[in-house]
Amino acid sequence: MKTDEKLAKLHKLMKEKKLSAYIVPTDDFHSSEYVGAYFKAREYMSGFNGSAGTLVVLSDQAALWTDGRYFLQAADQLAGSGITLMRSGQPEVPEIGQYLYDHLREKDVIGFDGRTVTRKFVKTIADKTDTKQISFYGDEDLVDMVWEDRPALSTEPVWELDTAYAGKSREEKLKDVRDKMQAEKTDYLLLTALDEIAWLLNLRGGDVLYTPVFLSYLLLEPKQTVLFAHKQIFPEELQDKLTRDGIVIRPYDSIEQAVKELPAGARVWLDSGVVNYRLTESVPESVEVLDQSSPVVLMKAVKTPAEMEHMRAAHIKDGVAVTRFIHWLKSNADGGNITELGAAEKLEDFRAQMDGYLGPSFSPIIAYGPHGAIVHYAATEQTDVQMKGEGFCLADTGGHYREGTTDITRTVALGALTVDEKRCFTTVLRGHLNLAAVKFPQGVSGQNLDVLARGPLWEAGMDYNHGTGHGVGYILGVHEGPQRFHWRLAPGAKSVPLEEGMIISNEPGLYLEGRFGIRHENLVLCRRDEKNEYGQFMHLEPLTMVPFDREAILPELMSERELQCLNDYHKRVYEALASYMEEEELVWLREMTEEIRQ
Repeated sequence: MKTDEKLAKLHKLMKEKKLSAYIVPTDDFHSSEYVGAYFKAREYMSGFNGSAGTLVVLSDQAALWTDGRYFLQAADQLAGSGITLMRSGQPEVPEIGQYLYDHLREKDVIGFDGRTVTRKFVKTIADKTDTKQISFYGDEDLVDMVWEDRPALSTEPVWELDTAYAGKSREEKLKDVRDKMQAEKTDYLLLTALDEIAWLLNLRGGDVLYTPVFLSYLLLEPKQTVLFAHKQIFPEELQDKLTRDGIVIRPYDSIEQAVKELPAGARVWLDSGVVNYRLTESVPESVEVLDQSSPVVLMKAVKTPAEMEHMRAAHIKDGVAVTRFIHWLKSNADGGNITELGAAEKLEDFRAQMDGYLGPSFSPIIAYGPHGAIVHYAATEQTDVQMKGEGFCLADTGGHYREGTTDITRTVALGALTVDEKRCFTTVLRGHLNLAAVKFPQGVSGQNLDVLARGPLWEAGMDYNHGTGHGVGYILGVHEGPQRFHWRLAPGAKSVPLEEGMIISNEPGLYLEGRFGIRHENLVLCRRDEKNEYGQFMHLEPLTMVPFDREAILPELMSERELQCLNDYHKRVYEALASYMEEEELVWLREMTEEIRQ
């Protein structure tokens, strides 16, 4: 079916249910960033396949909201669909709640699948539409009635992450969480975020593309841990281990009933910004709710010494693969036989040669020329282009290894560049290096440091429309919180101090529509530095080990400190990778990491 036909079917169902609006978000039942095939309802209904977006369907129109990463992609994919693109955060673009207020009448009803939106999301709409006495209906998934060949829920096998990699056993983690619960005087903790459950139990799965987690809910009770999941995904030996550790497995879809049966007078801890609307509505009125972030969020963000050490090893492996790829790309691009999709396959081949490689950590972004200006470009057979021996190729990719998760962006010069291209490349690199070299007192957040990366661009009257850095999970989500580099806080978000063990990306960029895009990304590990009369200081240890393309650098634009930072980093890269390189690759790596002077 075409998009207009799908919308027509949805309109008919809305009329039958007496709904004036229907919301189709990106999320699964767990507020996951990436979702399995079953949950791609917004993509199915709209044709837009970016990882973030919300479709709102009215009786006579439809609109889709997405963020700055996807403005160009969404405009292209929504063309001719009849769906209006709403560029979130831009002047004169209403938020979803305001849009609904403007278009609905008094006592209208807004529908959605209550398992795919959070209570917090619904509250933001309720607050905007309150004066019109709007009500909500979240009991049915209308898209399911439109989607004739919908894929089944995934039930991929679960595997156990050894304590030697995790650094803590699940028994230790469960005790730590119960201690937090006791401090907050709570009887139950409801977890629905898949990465939190996987981290807490030292388990990994395959139900979500690019994120090794499994569909589940967890209710931590005073004397037992109840895991709601498809039992067949656990090997028998693992089931026995979980039983010995006091973990009871119950059917995945029985979670709502379990929440409804919470005893009167109990106090349950949940996060209404993560837990889905249907579950929060299931909590009995006689049960007190502590509504705040799960204790697992921060515990998961601060990596154990074992996780830190293994992440370093993962980045050596990834550095070997990506450096070989860049050498191959620069050596062969002028032949005209390499396409974006072909390059992505080649990089995946290089990674697959590394011992312990599990798969990509997100959909690879290999963007040549003007495609690089689309922040989260995804090549398709329709958009795939051949590369030439000129201009930039932006490669933003990552992988999961037994030792950890990687995320790296390099902008590669495929031939001669203009002075303007080199100036832009160098300006973004200066911001990256300034943030990489920062030394700061404990208690500082990423919000405080974001200006270091943007400063050189701001001085030139330029900027980029995304955050400078995000947290990264340990064989979990490539994007995780709560830490981040961004001067702008999301509504209701809190500034989170950077602590030792937190891993975060450093990825400033510049995107000139119709011309090219540039992004330089390393993952860094927050570490303690010196302690003196002014307090404990911190620094950022580079994890990513891949050279920057010196052929695109204008040294005269850089300060001595910036050049020293770059040279020190390149020396570190050479020492880490040299022993793994073949003869021709080693010669090239030596040239690429040679000291640069003004």
